[in-house]
Amino acid sequence: MREDYLFNIDRPLSKYLENKKLEVKREIYELKEDYILNVSEEDLAKALVEKYTFEPPKLMIDKIYSLEPKEVDVGISQDPNRNILDRSILPFRKGTLITIVIPFEGDEELFYYQPSTYHSGTLKGNIQENNLFLEYKITHHDAEALKKDIDHDIEYIQNYLKYVENDVNNYNNSLENYIKNLIKTRKDKLLQDRNLLSSLNIPIKKRSDAPWTYPILMKKKKINITLPQVKPEKFKPEPTLAMEIYEDILKILKNMSLVMERSPRVFSKMKEETLRDHFLVQLNGLYEGEAMGEVFNFLGKTDILIRHNNNNVFIAECKFWRGEKTFLETIDQLFKYITWRDTKIAILLFNKQGDLTKILEKIPKIIKNYHLYKRTINISKETEFRFVLHIPNDTNREVILTVMVFDIPKI
Repeated sequence: MREDYLFNIDRPLSKYLENKKLEVKREIYELKEDYILNVSEEDLAKALVEKYTFEPPKLMIDKIYSLEPKEVDVGISQDPNRNILDRSILPFRKGTLITIVIPFEGDEELFYYQPSTYHSGTLKGNIQENNLFLEYKITHHDAEALKKDIDHDIEYIQNYLKYVENDVNNYNNSLENYIKNLIKTRKDKLLQDRNLLSSLNIPIKKRSDAPWTYPILMKKKKINITLPQVKPEKFKPEPTLAMEIYEDILKILKNMSLVMERSPRVFSKMKEETLRDHFLVQLNGLYEGEAMGEVFNFLGKTDILIRHNNNNVFIAECKFWRGEKTFLETIDQLFKYITWRDTKIAILLFNKQGDLTKILEKIPKIIKNYHLYKRTINISKETEFRFVLHIPNDTNREVILTVMVFDIPKI
């Protein structure tokens, strides 16, 4: 059992929390290089946030209790009622130890540090197994006076715990960004040390003579995908499609699909592979590769993909909604094509069955139960969802999946 002054003025909480941030920084910078380069940044950050987050203590007043009274020797200096003039009297008298026990939730070490807001006064307490013990040595049997002392001390502790909670919440709220920035900073440095860039450079650029097959308003952009250059290392650099290019491609796909929604008579009777060809024409009318006229190709009946060195860095599937089973089979099929880390994929779902609301409710539930699901990315779009999945047998190889749903009314 630890006995000490609670909220000790010699132990500033701010300094303690600063040291915890230095501790997490030290831990990140002591991780092996290949580990940092291969691990999922999100997963590492989540684990460290969980490890270094504090839970402010909260007293469970409704479960307070006392131990059996115990006879003890009370020194004269400890006796609040002392008035002894005769020095021949023993320097102590018999008294009673009253111990009040207050269970609590949260991190016990926070009881021993002084928050940024504080007031005068000191109080000792013992802590063991999430129980706070307050001890009172008395030489009288004045229950009312004792209760007054206990109530005063509990109020003192409660007030201090509010101050502690405020400081700890500020620390906790800043922790995630702090850790993510540390991980990113170290990873970027390691990549620079190895003369790497974070993405592959496949010079895919807009055609200067691109015809507009459909009236889609879109600002032209140049696609830059960079390939990390590095000597053979345990960490193997792999190409990725830059996030802004992924968003650009999805924007084109979405605009094309909106054309379909607005012209159902033209598209409602088309098969999936015919719909795909419309997307391919549109995309290859806007983008071109370094050594090929058409950078967007197809592997199966319904897919659209970007390939580099015979490997896929972007894959999309065009499918009609036919229920959960077919939707899961589509995801399974996509994963057969994935060879790189950070591959970005998309599913364009076309609904001709009506009741779009129910389909939109089903999709996130289906994905969250999928065996490769890791987390959801909130993008605040009613008919668009984004998730992070992982390669089978390797949770650090993450795949971004965007599901876009479009309604094509029956004609």
